[in-house]
Amino acid sequence: MRAEDAPRAAVFDLDGTLVDSLPLVLSAIAHALEPCGARPTMEIFAKLGGPPERFIPDLVGDPAHVPEALRRLGRFFVEHEHRIAPFAGARDLLRELADAGVACAVWTGRDRFSTERLLARHALGPLLPHVVCGDDLQSHKPDPAGLRELLRRLGAAPETALMVGDADVDVLGGAACGAETCLIRHDRAIEAAILARARHVVGTPAEAYRLVRERFRLG
Repeated sequence: MRAEDAPRAAVFDLDGTLVDSLPLVLSAIAHALEPCGARPTMEIFAKLGGPPERFIPDLVGDPAHVPEALRRLGRFFVEHEHRIAPFAGARDLLRELADAGVACAVWTGRDRFSTERLLARHALGPLLPHVVCGDDLQSHKPDPAGLRELLRRLGAAPETALMVGDADVDVLGGAACGAETCLIRHDRAIEAAILARARHVVGTPAEAYRLVRERFRLG
């Protein structure tokens, strides 16, 4: 994609990109792991790209503890999901993109049930009609299958798309698909190999939204 060519499709990660949920996710995982004595750190967000059934076993260690950890995780999310809200400016950006005729979608590792609850709670569903969740396909980020499926639905070629996310797997998946990528780093250290695959690197969602507006020539 030439620098002067504006992309025509925008695909966003959800947690940490459009909604401010990272503190809650970390608390939920810590709650799930508490009986096992394990504690997650911010570095876990580099690799989250699928449903809990995919990453919890590695964190728990003993397979016998996995069912209880998953139960605790799910219950914590249901009880505290009201604490999750869109980042300032996220809804405005999505409306601007829609008004400009830009095709938008979400590619998230979150499961379908909680994703739909979250989008409905904050009235984001109409602005994001195309969503691929962590339990929709057999593969997960960084495998680009989910992104390819979204671009198929949007009728957009990879080289005309911008993928925005806050995890390493978002960058790797977008790059493997051939899309332009933007990584939100949230003040965490990023490996050189990931930085090399990211077209753009910003510190916060607000910076990412400004970049999206620039790339799509909004306003």
